[in-house]
Amino acid sequence: MHLPMDDENPLVVQLRVILALVLRETRVAFGTAQLGYLWAIANPVFGVAALAIIFSTISRHPPIGSSFVLFYATGMLPFEMYQKYAKSLMKVFDQNRGLYAYPLVKNLDPVYARCILVFATYCLVLFVFFSALILIGLSEFPSHIHESTLAIVALSMLGIGAGMINAVIKALWSTWPQIEGIISRPLFFISGIFFIPTMFSSEIRYWLSWNPVLHVIEWFREGYYPNYESVVLDKGYLFLCIGILLLLGFGGERLYRKHII
Repeated sequence: MHLPMDDENPLVVQLRVILALVLRETRVAFGTAQLGYLWAIANPVFGVAALAIIFSTISRHPPIGSSFVLFYATGMLPFEMYQKYAKSLMKVFDQNRGLYAYPLVKNLDPVYARCILVFATYCLVLFVFFSALILIGLSEFPSHIHESTLAIVALSMLGIGAGMINAVIKALWSTWPQIEGIISRPLFFISGIFFIPTMFSSEIRYWLSWNPVLHVIEWFREGYYPNYESVVLDKGYLFLCIGILLLLGFGGERLYRKHII
């Protein structure tokens, strides 16, 4: 990794450092071969497609629209993106500890680099998958693409907040990844991947509505489907959760920086 050493604007220098770290993250995660990054895109695409086909044989009538593959994808792909942030950021300090020997590398530069890589990768995954569905006639173009885009941005902020909290706790408590894996496992079943909230009673909907990931998926589906209006989506609550997670995550990093790095 080549770092800039010229006397330049500090912001320009930091941007160049982060770009260098993004390229490093790409090589470390996917290898130097171009097919490595292509596989990173193809893996979730084919994985979601295979599961969608399997589940569509069990439930041929999705709660929204006529394509179970589309319904499953609008839940599973955003959920996987959230999980990628939460899991990969958990290890960001341990995996990049040696980089802090470089004076130009700031404490959060590896975090920014990994966030950029995850965001770019999953934006490509979403684009490839839904473009393929449109081409083969299993989906229409998103009805309100700006709403779906905003939902993905909110999802990224939510995932970054959760990932930073995980990273701080792991730095202080080495067994946290195992415990977090157990705690977060129910999210797969309560985040709306296989259902919409109207399928349940108002009491169950109330408890489900505490899950911010459900709100993001409902927002994404509102943007994708032309006539879908969520009964639980509360953007104010969602952004409150995002703010709390980001504050706890980055505040915790600042407070325990000496123990983390």
